[in-house]
Amino acid sequence: MSELPVAAVERLIRRAGAPRVSPDAASALRDILEERATDISSRAVKLSKHAGRKTVTAEDIKLAK
Repeated sequence: MSELPVAAVERLIRRAGAPRVSPDAASALRDILEERATDISSRAVKLSKHAGRKTVTAEDIKLAK
């Protein structure tokens, strides 16, 4: 099940300059964004554990990116 709402992803595409967005396009981008976010989050968790912390910080996210 997806975590990101399609409407929010559609707004991002519109903000990038698209006058119209198909539901399939918004859904496809949502899937890609969720996959990438999960990957970055997993790396950030490993970084925080390596540093001896339980809390993931913004720096962990930036380094994981």
